[in-house]
Amino acid sequence: MRSAGAAVLALVACVSSGCRAEGDRAQPAAAAAVAPPFDAQRAYELLAQQVGFGPRAPGSPGHARQLEWMLQHLRARADTVEVQAFRHATSRGDTLRLSNVFARFRPEIADRILLVAHWDTRPTADQESDPARQQQPILGANDGASGVAVLLELAHVLSDHSPPIGVDLLFADGEDYAPGEMFLGSEYFAANLPAGYRPLYAIVVDMVADQDPRYPVEGYSQQYAPEVVERVWRLAQELGQGAYFPRAAGGAIDDDHMSLNRAGIHAIDIIDFEYGPAHRYWHTLDDNLTHTAPAGLGVVGTVLAELIYRGG
Repeated sequence: MRSAGAAVLALVACVSSGCRAEGDRAQPAAAAAVAPPFDAQRAYELLAQQVGFGPRAPGSPGHARQLEWMLQHLRARADTVEVQAFRHATSRGDTLRLSNVFARFRPEIADRILLVAHWDTRPTADQESDPARQQQPILGANDGASGVAVLLELAHVLSDHSPPIGVDLLFADGEDYAPGEMFLGSEYFAANLPAGYRPLYAIVVDMVADQDPRYPVEGYSQQYAPEVVERVWRLAQELGQGAYFPRAAGGAIDDDHMSLNRAGIHAIDIIDFEYGPAHRYWHTLDDNLTHTAPAGLGVVGTVLAELIYRGG
């Protein structure tokens, strides 16, 4: 993902239930859960397995290992799994072989939601302060593995407990390749949607395993899909998770949700862009297991599962 910088939307994402002051973690009594439980620890183990493959930039051995592993995991659980293979000619003259993975649960149901995470990692640690380290690939424990871990654990839940609506999981490739060459998988998916495909809405999950998780309202999400923002943030508050989903502006960030919005699918981004002190772990070699934790996976996974089993 890429921050839109200082000129982000100065939105105030206060909706019907009002704003909550920064740092105020007092919450109303949690609503009774409808969804089966989401296992944060098992999701974290899925995160760690990805990191164990090493860097997963397109063309790397880790990228190939992760694709095989994801397909095995999903084919054992989803009703259908499709691989959208495509190529991208880079500005440097290389050809990337990329693969989106599209797993579907209850494909016969018309009313569906789409959940998205990118599974590739950055091939360069371009935010490292030491120029000698900037050309090394990152492990992407948070930026890459965390969203995938949430979706893979949701696949486990959906397999064991048939959902009342259709659910699609998109694992997008090529999100983080290089400046000016990002969001390749979501752009390809948006340009090559399945015939007649029109989900109710989409949710991108990215960078959700920070040790101090917090998911403010992302600016473009509020601009293009405010009704989806309201649905998710209100539900988080009802579940007693409002401290993690503050009704506050988090800035506008280019991410995979923008490809979907441009294709007419209302999409939002659940993202914690403050990764580490002063955001210093993002796109560095410090994006590793040491700086992640299961808590955020559990919070986001629980909210998404509840959203699904309440019928979207």
